[in-house]
Amino acid sequence: MEGYDFSIEMHVRDYECDIQGIVNNGVYQNYLEHVRHMYLKQVGVDFAALAQQGINLVVVRAELDYKFPLETGDSFVVGLKMKRESRLKFAFYQDIYRLPDKRLIMNAKIIGTALNQRGRPELPPVMDKLLSD
Repeated sequence: MEGYDFSIEMHVRDYECDIQGIVNNGVYQNYLEHVRHMYLKQVGVDFAALAQQGINLVVVRAELDYKFPLETGDSFVVGLKMKRESRLKFAFYQDIYRLPDKRLIMNAKIIGTALNQRGRPELPPVMDKLLSD
């Protein structure tokens, strides 16, 4: 997808839907998180290695704008763009589009930071470098 740093195509599974037959609102956060993790892995940020060093990447704010629901069997794509928000925070701008019609399903802005061994915000060098490129 053009304009994004990363994107992944996914599919709705039956158990992700509620009694109304649409994807449960909380499931969208799982989709978004999966794409963030896959992106960070692709660019060389290893969650497990950071955690072993006592550095934890955490979400501090999530803004989700639901536009239209997904249903069982729908295919969709999640696009992601990452930007620095401040010295200690970064944001993932993520959009979900249904396929094949590319109908906008959701816009999201997820704000994160990294916490050091003392639980204080501090971006590790790998994240600082990623956000400086």
